[in-house]
Amino acid sequence: MQYLLILLIPFIARWVVRFHQTGSLFPAFFLSAKHKAFLAKNFQFYQKLPPQSKQMFERRVALFISSKKFIPREMEQVVWEMKVLISASAIQLTFGFPKIRLRWFRYILVFPNTFFSQANQQHHKGEVNPKAKTIVLSWKYFVEGYLKSDGRNLGLHEMAHALRLENRIMNDEYDFLDHKILEKWEVHAQHTMQEIKNGTEEFFRKYGSANNEEFFAVAVENFFERPLEFKDRHPLTYQTLCQLLKQDPVLLEKT
Repeated sequence: MQYLLILLIPFIARWVVRFHQTGSLFPAFFLSAKHKAFLAKNFQFYQKLPPQSKQMFERRVALFISSKKFIPREMEQVVWEMKVLISASAIQLTFGFPKIRLRWFRYILVFPNTFFSQANQQHHKGEVNPKAKTIVLSWKYFVEGYLKSDGRNLGLHEMAHALRLENRIMNDEYDFLDHKILEKWEVHAQHTMQEIKNGTEEFFRKYGSANNEEFFAVAVENFFERPLEFKDRHPLTYQTLCQLLKQDPVLLEKT
């Protein structure tokens, strides 16, 4: 009996950690009918998916929710609708990678509005903190990002930062982005960033020229929000991002 208990210690420890993080001992593998109906009404990317892909999307959203601890800041609670939409934004970005759910980041902090960041002593709408394993979002600006397709989407922007970091952090999801495609992407990024700085590029907003990480995040926003225009204006950059993320939003526009 004592030997059996010793063998069970690692499993018990995992359950304790899971309960502390999510409030549940077991991961949820499926969304409820209520959650599915909510996605179908409020998340455009999901609406455009074929039936089989919708089922995969649902399962991955459920797993993402169960693997994170959603923490309210300056608000009473993170309600289930918030959890579903925030998780859906992460799965939208990672949909081409069935096994990726940003495991390094355990905590999702949600503020009602902008928040003061201790990192640089400024007010932010969102940030990603790999040391704290945390993604931080303003709910107001998260929602605004999905209300119109103007190439500004806080959820996708911050998830894009998390994706790049996840690819570099030594864990179970390390190094999943293809090296050769990533190198090709960086060439396109440098060229376009210089065009933004020179004032000859107007499709991407100026913030995208800050550095490679910000250009990637800004490009991801436009990739999903304005794919047809992105492909028309920057066909090689768009195609490279399709290869890197293993999906093509233009195909969904034609369904």
